[in-house]
Amino acid sequence: MGNKKEVSPAGRVALGLIGLVQATFAFLAFWDLRLRDEREINGPKWAWVPAILVNWIGPASYFIFGIKR
Repeated sequence: MGNKKEVSPAGRVALGLIGLVQATFAFLAFWDLRLRDEREINGPKWAWVPAILVNWIGPASYFIFGIKR
């Protein structure tokens, strides 16, 4: 039998908050993608959907590289 490591209650709260922030970041990226015109986006909109699903990197990439400035 392997060693089972338990997460402390404070650690659970921290992980929950990190998860909530990441989900909110992805939601905001999807919301922005939905509201923007195709001409304001670098590349096709459909290509950004799976990219945004990559934790942290996807939404950050969309906001940095996906929106035409």
